[in-house]
Amino acid sequence: MTRVTHRFAAGLRVVLTRFPVTLALVLAILVCGVVWRGLWMPFEQSDAFDAVAYGLPALEAGRWWTPITGTFFVVQPWVYLPTLIGLWGLAVLEYLRGWKIALLYFWIGQLFAVFASALVLWLCALAPQWHWAQEQAGSLDVGASAGAFACMGAAAGLLRSPWRVRVWLVLIATATVALLFLGTVADLEHMTALLLVLFVDRSLRVQRTTVREQRLIAFIGMLAFAAIDIIFALVPTDGPFGTSEPLSGSPWTTVLDVVIILVIANGLRRARRWAWVIALILLAVNVLLAALLAALIALERAVGIEDAISGDVSIDIATGAVALVLMIYLIWVRRAFHARRRGTLGAGDPAPVDEVKETLRAHGGGTLSWMTTWEGMQYSRTSAGLVAYQRHAGVAIALADPLGPEAGRAESVGEFIAFAERAGLTPCFFSAGEPTCRAVPASWRSLVVADDTIVDLVGLEFTGKRWGAVRTSMNRAGREDMTFRMSRLQDEPWGVRAQLQAISASWVGDKGLPEMGFTLGTLDEAEDPEVRVALAVSPSGDVDGFLSWLPVYGEGAVRGWTLDLMRRRDGGFPPVMEYLIGMSAAAFRDEGAQIMSLSGAPLAHDYPPDARMIAELSTRLADALEPLYGFRSLHRFKEKFHPRYETLHLLYRDEADLPRIGAALTRAFLPDATLRQFAGAGLDLVQR
Repeated sequence: MTRVTHRFAAGLRVVLTRFPVTLALVLAILVCGVVWRGLWMPFEQSDAFDAVAYGLPALEAGRWWTPITGTFFVVQPWVYLPTLIGLWGLAVLEYLRGWKIALLYFWIGQLFAVFASALVLWLCALAPQWHWAQEQAGSLDVGASAGAFACMGAAAGLLRSPWRVRVWLVLIATATVALLFLGTVADLEHMTALLLVLFVDRSLRVQRTTVREQRLIAFIGMLAFAAIDIIFALVPTDGPFGTSEPLSGSPWTTVLDVVIILVIANGLRRARRWAWVIALILLAVNVLLAALLAALIALERAVGIEDAISGDVSIDIATGAVALVLMIYLIWVRRAFHARRRGTLGAGDPAPVDEVKETLRAHGGGTLSWMTTWEGMQYSRTSAGLVAYQRHAGVAIALADPLGPEAGRAESVGEFIAFAERAGLTPCFFSAGEPTCRAVPASWRSLVVADDTIVDLVGLEFTGKRWGAVRTSMNRAGREDMTFRMSRLQDEPWGVRAQLQAISASWVGDKGLPEMGFTLGTLDEAEDPEVRVALAVSPSGDVDGFLSWLPVYGEGAVRGWTLDLMRRRDGGFPPVMEYLIGMSAAAFRDEGAQIMSLSGAPLAHDYPPDARMIAELSTRLADALEPLYGFRSLHRFKEKFHPRYETLHLLYRDEADLPRIGAALTRAFLPDATLRQFAGAGLDLVQR
């Protein structure tokens, strides 16, 4: 209990040290809410409201203190929650740039927004016919939301690309819709605060946006359009362009409209051509309706017809103006919505697997490159070579490094990314090496997924203490008359093949999930005549274990071999795996091979000290999956052969892609797993 108390006290000290301004402001707002009962009663009905609230009437009356005092109050009890949540920008700014900068942004943004909004309303109120300006010029307000918006804008400017642009777009869209269709003094203050930060920081730099960002902007625009429907349905509006009452009809009509817009928005995000067409039609209808209403108003005034149009249609015209801006943007970026849902990425005809093998033989590849010849792979033809990939859950997962001349691999990486994004797919590279890491755009992220364990065969000798375990297994196999045979699966007799099938079936039967795929082969892949199998046969003729080895090409010849399958018979020769790998290494060495890869060791990477979060997540995931797949046990086993390690990466655009990539990789590795099997495996993990 003492340890828990100590950790809590230490954590509390850290929070108080890192966020003093944010915590002080939250405390001040809550104390004012308790003392003046604003936490449970509308403060705008309080006698103290006029004395502390800011706005144009307060300034005209000489209450100069109100821009400061009004900051610590909230108009309605329900507004406390969004007010406190909105202070996230202040907390982020304080954490990244210190409490002085955060305090400066908050108070300058708050005071500027109050005074600038009062000036704007004073000028607008000079037009006596503008009902909105006259009403808001006489309104008072309280709250810290203007300063909070200034801090959110400043915090957005500190984010990495492309999150900086995304957060800015959400803030601007939110403030714009609220100002146009709600139009309160607070909404005007939010917009002026954001404009101030935009002018000072200049952190919103939308220059040559990528195809992906163009689709995202369209997606946010359609969400804003859906928000307009929701506002019309739920609350009365009183914006600069007119007023409206909540819809009195069936709410299901609004629900249906919003659902349709959301479906269209999601289609735009995924680059669907049909979504672009329907969005244009929907927006064009709103634009034509607004144009018709504007024409009727002009005709009414010209001819002198009274009451030709019932109700205030100005807000419908404003909606049409928003639709027009969004429609122009969709037409401008129309090339971003030419995605093909089917077919192979890239130019030219799809590459057959024989061409892929010839490319590997001619130009070589990495230790995982032969896996790109397996069934289920597709091939993107680039100007410099080929990229092998699978398509799952809207993600194009490129496996290992591009194939072809080494000098053109960076070009292949760039073209594959462009092909995938043009098709509306999320590109990523799985188990990529350092050359591909250097070739992806600088803004891409990297996550270590495994360490390739490589044994150098040149001059390999099983001598010395460190090779004792391997040497012992080989000596014991000699005493027990075990036979080692390096062969090809198609050359083995039916009886041996049947034993291998039985061993594999027994191994799979012990798992809660089916045999994995993608980078983990089966006996079907071992049927390839270029794949070799190592057999350990007992004196009675039983196969006690076997391995499969994939070729690694370089400079027109096989320069090494990669371990794929590892299977052993229950009750057979105990150290059969050490024996098979040791004998295989000796055989490959004698043939002149340079390397032997024991394949990747997932979730066993030694992270540097500064990778605390990633290292912790990797450790927890390894702990969870160890009962099912034994990744750590496999890594410890491979250490007996004293390999060197080459890091394999997952390369992706940014963190927003990770959930989709995770789902795609799950389906790639377990294409035949059912929901029942996933549930059973999850229950087994919980029980363990």
